[in-house]
Amino acid sequence: MANTFHKWLITGANGNLGRRLIDALMRHTNDQVVALVRSQSAQAQLAATVDQYPQRFAVSKVEFNDTEAIKQAAADCQIAVHLVGILKATKTASYAAAHEESCAALLTAIAATKIEHVTYLSILGSRPDAVNACLASKGRAEQMLLDSDVNSCVIRVPMVLGEGDYASFALRKRAAAKLAVVLRGSSLEQPIYAGDVVAAIRQAAMLRLDGAVDLAGPESLSRNALTQRAAAVLGSTPRLLSIPVQIGYLAAGLLTTLLANPPVTTAMLGVLDHDDKVDPTAALERLGLDGLTDLDTMLRKIL
Repeated sequence: MANTFHKWLITGANGNLGRRLIDALMRHTNDQVVALVRSQSAQAQLAATVDQYPQRFAVSKVEFNDTEAIKQAAADCQIAVHLVGILKATKTASYAAAHEESCAALLTAIAATKIEHVTYLSILGSRPDAVNACLASKGRAEQMLLDSDVNSCVIRVPMVLGEGDYASFALRKRAAAKLAVVLRGSSLEQPIYAGDVVAAIRQAAMLRLDGAVDLAGPESLSRNALTQRAAAVLGSTPRLLSIPVQIGYLAAGLLTTLLANPPVTTAMLGVLDHDDKVDPTAALERLGLDGLTDLDTMLRKIL
């Protein structure tokens, strides 16, 4: 990879995975990157990278439905990585806008560019006919890309754990508590390390992989068991209290009624409560990856 020059367009680049991908490309290749973000604060998060690699890295603030701005940013890029997405829809940020409309805008924008391949990060369980609004929206966005004339790869992943991200913080907080309240403790989790997701994205792009792959961590276990494994790493012994998912849905519905921007919604809970149990072997073979970070190593890295 390091001896071949490419220019990447990365949307939603200020997220944890976007920053990790940029760091990997800057450190381990001679490639150039154009990062697209939506806000000045997000642009500021990447300012240090601009200063460190002024000839190879640039960041632009755009709206992800602004096809002309995306087209201009994509000039001379060969690879696009689309990381735009949300788990929680609000009155000002809908699933359709974040997923379907952003994909449509990207496809329109890059139609007349040199981009040869798009990698789209999605969620395990996404499909156009899913009951859950978030997973259905993601599924429609996936289909839009896969049905397009642009060579595209969809990588579906479960919960991603990486140093400094929210999911890792939440797991640490739960595992360190004396009383850990767990939503449906029997729910199956199959977390994957953020570094492995970045490696998969790079491989999909380099191989110009097409179609969809379901990629998850090496171990599927209950949410209670995951909390206990994390607690063992921290040296804590929390008492677990499993809450029925119906109570969670009732609380989320009430919060949605009372608050303009509730901390959790029913659709978001549906994604978080999705049982994840997939064999990653086929995905690893297609991506040309040797293996995945084991769960205990992952937990030691992120906690």
